[in-house]
Amino acid sequence: FEFREGPVFSNILLADEINRTSPRTQSALLEVMSENQVTIEGMRRDLPQPFFVVATQNPSEHAGTYPLPEAQLDRFALRLTLGYPDLESEVEILYSQNTRHPFDSLEPVATTAELLHLQETVKTVRVERAVAEYIVRLVGGTRGDGRLRMGLSPRGSLTLYRTAQARALLDGRDYATPDDVRFMAVPVLSHRIQMETKAKYGGLLPEHIIEELLTKTPVPR
Repeated sequence: FEFREGPVFSNILLADEINRTSPRTQSALLEVMSENQVTIEGMRRDLPQPFFVVATQNPSEHAGTYPLPEAQLDRFALRLTLGYPDLESEVEILYSQNTRHPFDSLEPVATTAELLHLQETVKTVRVERAVAEYIVRLVGGTRGDGRLRMGLSPRGSLTLYRTAQARALLDGRDYATPDDVRFMAVPVLSHRIQMETKAKYGGLLPEHIIEELLTKTPVPR
C-alpha cells in the first residue's frame, strides 16, 4: 500500500473540540502525545520536531461530548480557560473581519530551529533543590486526599518543574523561583485532578484543591 502522511505529521496539531471525537480517536492521539510517533501496520513513524498538540474542548455538559481519559489529560502540559472577551476586545474582533480573514495576516515569529534551541535552553535554567522539593511537596499533597480519586503522578511534578523553568527564561532569568512554581501551579495541575463524586457535586473544584495546597505548603526562602 502507499502511505500518505495525514494532519498529525505537522509541528503543531490543533485538535478542535477534542472531546467531541470518539474514544477510539482519543486513544490514537495518546501514542502521538506520549511518544511523538505513530505506529501503522506495526511500523513506527516518527513525527517532525518540534511537535506539540493544542486542543480545545466544549463544556462537559454539552451533548455529544466524551470525557478525555486521565492518561490523555496527563499528557497535556497546561489547561487555560479563556472565558469571554471584554467589550473592547470583542469590538476589535468584529472590525477585524471587515477586510480580510485574520489568518491572512499571520506571519512566523520563529523558525523550527529557534524553537528547538529554546526548548533546550529551558532545560539549563537552574532550579535549586529547595524549589524542586517544593514542587514535589505540592504535587505530593494530592496523594492520599480522600476528596480525590487518585493523587497526581510524577508527570505532574516534571511538568510543573519544566514550566517554572520556562517562565523564568521568559522573564530573562537563568534560575527559577517559588513564585514561578506558584504562578504555573493551577494551569499545570488543575486538569490532572479527578474529584470524587461527593466532592465534585459538593461544589469543590480542582482549582480549590490547588489553592489550598499553595496556602498550606511552606514556601522555601
